[in-house]
Amino acid sequence: MAPHPVVQAIIDLSAGAVGGAACVFSGQPLDTAKVKMQTFPTMYRSFVHCLASTYKQVGLRGLYQGTTPALVANIAENSVLFMSYGFCQQVIRFVVGLHGEAVLSDVQKACAGSVASIFSSLVLCPTELVKCRLQAMYEMEASGRIAQSQNTVWSVMKSILRNEGPQGFFQGLTTTIAREVPGYFCFFGAYELCRTGFADYMKCEKDDIGVGPVLFSGGFGGACLWLVVYPMDCVKSRIQVMSMTAKQAGFFKTFMTITRTEGVRALYSGLTPTMVRTFPANGALFLGYEASRKLMMKQFD
Repeated sequence: MAPHPVVQAIIDLSAGAVGGAACVFSGQPLDTAKVKMQTFPTMYRSFVHCLASTYKQVGLRGLYQGTTPALVANIAENSVLFMSYGFCQQVIRFVVGLHGEAVLSDVQKACAGSVASIFSSLVLCPTELVKCRLQAMYEMEASGRIAQSQNTVWSVMKSILRNEGPQGFFQGLTTTIAREVPGYFCFFGAYELCRTGFADYMKCEKDDIGVGPVLFSGGFGGACLWLVVYPMDCVKSRIQVMSMTAKQAGFFKTFMTITRTEGVRALYSGLTPTMVRTFPANGALFLGYEASRKLMMKQFD
């Protein structure tokens, strides 16, 4: 028996929250390195140098700077994302004339994920703004761009409200949406395509391929996402961090400024820790989502 649509939405939201928490705990230090290298591309020779320098300067807590807003960001983003993903799949079925229980193709699921990411961007942008500022705070103070760093979530939030008002939390929203829409098409498309490949090879249903294939499929989806959208993510990080000191230009102007003054390579600064992080983090995301969703759905079998 299929659950009521409201119950289904709660299941998808809860499973997304579990997946989001698993994603953060498995990859936060490498995410910190990514943001630092995106914002200050000439300060570190490599992601190993970035991690070692951060540990030497601030200690282990420096590698987990921004974990609280990252947890909030990922739990909020993935809760809304997977809840919207379920809803958008129903919209896709309606648009193409399929009945409510019909199985969508991998491309149709990719389209549903792409549209769902618009809704998740609205909750992701404010929390990711706080996370990015916390992660790059040491470098902002060391470079003389700010007089005194803020080391807590609350101090960063107060600073944003005082200096920029409530709308300040949405610095980089346009860039976030521009990153998420094509990124999540690739993310869900590659994930579902990979799961289909495993299911065909193992002669079983996609839901029964096991832990290892789910982890690999999630990591593969994450790798495809980042390879496509990484320059946009770099621009977003710059806008969100540098807006601490002055109002920043929009996406296209910032993109052109970075390209003209620092070269195209600067747009890919921090890609290595991102790609290293993507398999454990996104594998854990989908494993947490699929396992918890299957457990909750069993109650309605």
